Amino acid sequence: MIVPFGLLLTTIALAPLFFGSWWNRHYPKVAVALGTITVAYYLIGLQAAPRVVETAKEYFSFICLVGSLFVVSGGIHVGVRGGATPRENLVLLGMGALLSNVLGTTGASMLLIRPWIRMNRFRLAAHHVVFFIFIVSNVGGALTPIGDPPLFLGYLKGVPFWWVAEHCWPMWAVALGVLLTFFFLVDSLNFRRMPPEIQTQARQADSWTFQGCTNLLFLGVILGAVFLEHPRLLREGLMLGAAVGSYFTTPKPIHHANAFNFHPVKEVAILFVGIFATMMPALDWLEANASRFAAPTPTSFFWGSGTLSSVLDNAPTYLSFLSLGLGAFAAPATAAQASGVPIHPEVAVLLGDPSFARLLVALSMGAVFFGANTYIGNGPNFMVKAIAEEQRCPTPSFLGYIFRFTIPFMLPTLALIWWLFFR
Repeated sequence: MIVPFGLLLTTIALAPLFFGSWWNRHYPKVAVALGTITVAYYLIGLQAAPRVVETAKEYFSFICLVGSLFVVSGGIHVGVRGGATPRENLVLLGMGALLSNVLGTTGASMLLIRPWIRMNRFRLAAHHVVFFIFIVSNVGGALTPIGDPPLFLGYLKGVPFWWVAEHCWPMWAVALGVLLTFFFLVDSLNFRRMPPEIQTQARQADSWTFQGCTNLLFLGVILGAVFLEHPRLLREGLMLGAAVGSYFTTPKPIHHANAFNFHPVKEVAILFVGIFATMMPALDWLEANASRFAAPTPTSFFWGSGTLSSVLDNAPTYLSFLSLGLGAFAAPATAAQASGVPIHPEVAVLLGDPSFARLLVALSMGAVFFGANTYIGNGPNFMVKAIAEEQRCPTPSFLGYIFRFTIPFMLPTLALIWWLFFR
């Protein structure tokens, strides 16, 4: 039953490359059909309706978050001249990485992708889109539970809010530094190939303008709602309410200036219906067989959780590996509790066992960093791709993304992080 998931990934990767026009017309049918096969198996074959309902809730929460952030960010217009220098681009990516820890990778990506495209509109290249995904949509948000969904789940399980920042900042700093260096080298080569008039214009002083700042209030509502668990559906209701309020209060000229329409979020919503449905067997198999894996080590957790997070939802992958680690380090929690620190029973071992702490660092970095490896590794990745394509930016195909950028740039970065911290 993992076959429908594999087929969907294959078609997402190859169909736009070999029969793009057909795919653009029929991708909803493919995603829904493959998802229906898996859902029917769970409902009829396994009599597992609760599992389907759980997945439907996860999808609804996901699309409410992504969709509301898309609508609200579409009401904020940042006016900026095109032709940015590599140094200016470097600064914005660095700021975006920091902002990802405050607004989440999805929030920061939706807020910054349009001004990023405008900054580089006279020399847009595929590397502008991909490195934005690498840095702002993934690696940047590795310091706080707000930054990325798996870290938020860890926080709900009892990992202290600032624990990740305290223990993971060296890996974050190294990965961010390496990726920014790669980007600066690639972007500098691209800049030098530009006509002299564009280079001259880019070096002139520039002023930024901001419109639609009232949408920052709606953005705050969405981010606050992320932390609400009860009552049921309040979180999603607040997100949808913020999106509706933003859409109808934003002046039309701002939407026009942003070339705003619902096509990108529609594409993401349809494809992820299929992805959420078809990946259920893969996630369930992982959870059922976790105890059969070899003894957990930082290396196996970093590469194992990371590899699966590249093609599966990194949030349930994180939880599966966390359960595996807790099972392997099932020491009594009395010592940690005696310290007077308020903790969740599931992470009691973490606070008293340095080996487990190192394991959790490897898991956290693997789940977050590897999400950058494919368009479907993390929710904002595909959204950024859809917005870039909507605005006619050069955007690599699914396989082009992997072979032209993930392997030459992201993989060496991940290998360096492993070699320095987890081997």
